[in-house]
Amino acid sequence: MNRHSSAADLMNEAADWRLISLLFDRPANGWFDEVEMLGEQSEDKRLKRAAEAARGEAGEGAFHSIFGPGGPAPAREVTYRSWVQPGYLLSELSCFYDAFSYKPKTDEAPDHVAVETGFIAYLKFKELYALECGDGEAAAVTAEAAENFVADHLSKMAGKLSRSLSESGYEYLKLAGEALFERTGPDKDTSEIAVLPVLQQEEDELFECGSPAI
Repeated sequence: MNRHSSAADLMNEAADWRLISLLFDRPANGWFDEVEMLGEQSEDKRLKRAAEAARGEAGEGAFHSIFGPGGPAPAREVTYRSWVQPGYLLSELSCFYDAFSYKPKTDEAPDHVAVETGFIAYLKFKELYALECGDGEAAAVTAEAAENFVADHLSKMAGKLSRSLSESGYEYLKLAGEALFERTGPDKDTSEIAVLPVLQQEEDELFECGSPAI
């Protein structure tokens, strides 16, 4: 991550991180419209294709079967960090979010990939705002926080999650996983856990849920 990004670069980065966050979130309450809008604006060809594919592939049934409890592509960081106490990890994340007043509108856990990628989008916007206000120190602190968060948290699951989705049959999730991994790079910790491919359901059952996307 470039701590000296221009305003235009930061806006594009924030929008792309927001799109990645949405692609990993439950498709409901205006989800499709926002994904389409961000996809059209993105300069990332992979994310553009993901947004286009999501229109025909995404559904709440698929989301729950893939990312829900027992699903073949766990979406929570704690799943990929079995050596870390879940309570400690969630407390650490909550403190991080509180420090930057990040309050995602979702029922997902703080370590869910949609919440964590949404946090990076939020930090990019905060960095942009600080720069526009002429507060270089605040912008640098925010940029460093985003860089550290990606290395300490998102990189822990990005590679394994991307592999789990690579042959899922859901093009938009495959592309979203690739886009995420491209931005995080590999985890420096080489310990491995088993990952399973996602099998596409023939019929996508809809689940009625009322919580909005992040």
